[in-house]
Amino acid sequence: MITKLRFPALFLFLLLVDCRAGGPGTPARTVASFFSKYEGREGFKTTEWSADLLQRLALVKAAKLLGGSDLTNAITGIRSARVISFAPTSAAARELAAQGLRTEANGILQGEKYNPLTTAGFAGSNYAVSTRGSGDKISEFAALGSLPDVADSFVLVSVQGNFTSSQVGALAKYLPQIVQATSK
Repeated sequence: MITKLRFPALFLFLLLVDCRAGGPGTPARTVASFFSKYEGREGFKTTEWSADLLQRLALVKAAKLLGGSDLTNAITGIRSARVISFAPTSAAARELAAQGLRTEANGILQGEKYNPLTTAGFAGSNYAVSTRGSGDKISEFAALGSLPDVADSFVLVSVQGNFTSSQVGALAKYLPQIVQATSK
């Protein structure tokens, strides 16, 4: 009788362990896998920006606000950009936020050897920016932030292209506005 009970209990245990390994508790290992893991889930919205859209949005803003060449050059240096935003819409979604989306994303950036960029000079930006590249030539940057006026929200921006540190800094300054304008 004990043998008959052990097998179903063992089977159920293995099934639960297997389901847990593929669920939200298993951290993503790359930025791309983070997007894949959460894309389409409740509370998440993924947007891919085309360079044309970015150029139109940011060049108009740059011309009106600053006329700065760093921002213009940063925009023209973009090859691809993706953003995933999260706004809790239910108790289950709030629990996911409590489990540490930001911690998981930070772990990915450290594991993929992104270097934090000092954002002290980026007045108005609430995003933590990390870069990958060689010297002053940056090939990728990622930014972690939140949606304005949304408690427990989360945003991860991943941008690939050719930039300098000052160009990334110029883009980071306007990143919250660009994210908000393109994720509606």
